[in-house]
Amino acid sequence: MNKTELIDAVAKGAGLTKSQAKEAIDCYHETVSSVLKDGKSVDIAGFGSFSVSERAARTGRNPKTGEALQIKAAKVPKFRPGKGLKDAL
Repeated sequence: MNKTELIDAVAKGAGLTKSQAKEAIDCYHETVSSVLKDGKSVDIAGFGSFSVSERAARTGRNPKTGEALQIKAAKVPKFRPGKGLKDAL
């Protein structure tokens, strides 16, 4: 499912227009991104939780040349599914 299909499904399921559904989904994405950027987590009961994890710097290899290279430390988003989502699958 892509974003357009998600917008259509939300609009139909919630009785909204497509533009209202797009606005709601965009607001949701912006809010989750903003909270994660602040280093906090978002917990949605029955669905799951979004959090930020820190990945340490490490040495990697260029697959083409085999040359060693340094990979910087990074903050990465993480999602843990909740019990409700796991049970639905």
